[in-house]
Amino acid sequence: MDLSELTARYDEELRTSDFADVDASANGLQVGPDHREVEHVAFAVDAAEQTVETAADRGADLLVTHHGLSWGGIERVTGRQYGRIAPLIENDVALYVSHLPLDGHQELGNAAGIADLLGLEDREPFGEVGPEHVGQRGTAPDPIPTDRLRETLEAELDHFGQGVRVLDFGPEKLEDVAVLTGSGVDWLDEAVESGADALITGEGKQKAYHEAREAGLTVFLAGHYATETFGVRSLQSLADDWGLETTYIDAPTGL
Repeated sequence: MDLSELTARYDEELRTSDFADVDASANGLQVGPDHREVEHVAFAVDAAEQTVETAADRGADLLVTHHGLSWGGIERVTGRQYGRIAPLIENDVALYVSHLPLDGHQELGNAAGIADLLGLEDREPFGEVGPEHVGQRGTAPDPIPTDRLRETLEAELDHFGQGVRVLDFGPEKLEDVAVLTGSGVDWLDEAVESGADALITGEGKQKAYHEAREAGLTVFLAGHYATETFGVRSLQSLADDWGLETTYIDAPTGL
C-alpha cells in the first residue's frame, strides 16, 4: 500500500484535521516522503531511539506511535532530536503520529480501550479540549469495589511492575467511571461535575490528592504508558485488516 493512501486512511478514521488547533502534537505523517510502498508497519506508544531502532531492525517501512517527535515545531535537529530522527532516515522508516485524535476516538482510542476492559456501558465522550473530547465516561454493569477495579487494572495493564496507585476517596463501590489516560488528572474537576465516582488516568500531580479528597472522588493512577497502549494496538488491528504485515514494539516505562 502506498504511504499516502495508508496515512490518508488513518487521518480520516481519526479525524486528524479536527485536532489541528487543539493539539501541540504535529499529528499525521511526521517523517517520511510523500509516496513509498509500505508492506510492514511497526506500532509503539513512544517515538524514541529504542522504538525507532527496533522498528528498523524488524524491517518496518513505517512506525506508528502515540507520542511523536514534534510538539509545536522542531527548531534544531541536534542532540536527542537527531538521535531519534537520524535512524528513521538512515533506515528509510517513515513515522506517523496520532496523539489527541487517538486519545479521543470513541471506539479505537485509549480511553475506549480501558472502557472495553471494564465493560462500561452507556458511554459518552469525556474530557473537553476545545470542541473535542479526549476521554470517555461510562457506567459499570454492576458496582465495582475499589480494590477489585484496582486488581483488574494491575492484572491487565503493562505497568512494568509498578502497580496501580489509588486515591481512595469515593464510595466503596464504583459505578460511574470517567477515563482519561496519560496526564488526565487535569480533568478531575470535570469528572466531579459529571457525577463520576472515579477517574482512571495515568499519572498524578501533588494537588490531585487534596482535590480528590475534598471532592469525594476515587482516582486510579495506572501509569501513563500503561494506559496508552490501547490506541496504537487498535491502529495495528486496522493495518492487519488492510493486509499489511505488522509488529508491536513494547517499551514500557513504568511511569
